[in-house]
Amino acid sequence: MQPANEPLQRPPGVIGSLRAGFDTVAAHIGLILMPLLLDLWIWLGPRLSIERIFSDLRPDLAEVWRTAGVPAADLQTLMQWYESTVHSINLFWLLRTAPIGVSSLLLGRDVARTPLGAASTWQVQAATFPAWILVLVLAGWVAGSLYFRWVAGLSVRSTGAAILPAQRAVFQTLLLSLIWAGAALSLAVPTLIIVGLLLQLNVLLAQIVILALSFFSMWLIVPLFFWPHGIFVKQQNALLSMLSSIQMARFTLPSSSFFVLSVVLLGVGLNFLWNAAPTESWMTLVGILGHAFITTALLAASFIYYQQMTTWLETLLQRIRTAGTAAKRA
Repeated sequence: MQPANEPLQRPPGVIGSLRAGFDTVAAHIGLILMPLLLDLWIWLGPRLSIERIFSDLRPDLAEVWRTAGVPAADLQTLMQWYESTVHSINLFWLLRTAPIGVSSLLLGRDVARTPLGAASTWQVQAATFPAWILVLVLAGWVAGSLYFRWVAGLSVRSTGAAILPAQRAVFQTLLLSLIWAGAALSLAVPTLIIVGLLLQLNVLLAQIVILALSFFSMWLIVPLFFWPHGIFVKQQNALLSMLSSIQMARFTLPSSSFFVLSVVLLGVGLNFLWNAAPTESWMTLVGILGHAFITTALLAASFIYYQQMTTWLETLLQRIRTAGTAAKRA
């Protein structure tokens, strides 16, 4: 905390935070190990497919849609779309969890062939499907908590902050992820229902509502982005970390919005470059390495920005309270 008689320092800059994040990962290159290993597994390891489950349910689904009055031509098109979609699904994608998780370049990408030949496939049985979902999501949350803890610990250690104990990091990650999942479902389900009904009534009205929701989501993205950071930087619990993120976004929205936008543009934009090579080429390894480095550097930059911005904001609010107290006494 700065003394009251010293001039308040400027808030942290976006470019400086990004540069510090890249410097941190360059100095500790081992930080890219977890996203590197995850993508190597998705790329060269077996695929976990649900094609057999879909094949068993296909006649029942077709009968349901036929009973609902779907025309035969549309039914055929629908079934072909489902078959192509189900074929590309790899349940190991669930290892990439949100909002805390290990980043993955190959998430959602169909890896049918690799430099080692055709990818092997493990078929999931209907009886074990829920267990696979639970195990993979839990494994993703645990790996994500350790990854965030590792990156945060090296990113802000120059401030003297203690490293969050691993068991506490895992517990708070599970709690925050469950809250995040519940909030996402409670917002997404009614939104999809309302938009679907509006599309049936008036397409123009539905488009206006979608546009309004897009602007609203842009306002929400900043506090959501920093939800986990208080856990790993300030050792807060999940609820306090969420409240701290909302407070920071409230007072620093223009700067924080620019930081989040920069992170998203760099991460998503460079992914087009990293995904340029076909999966059967060894050049995919270059993309995986580049993605692991960039996303880890951006994560480190976010921890550095959060730590510096919250420290600056605490100093500012303390001075405001001190000035208010002094004014009342006068």
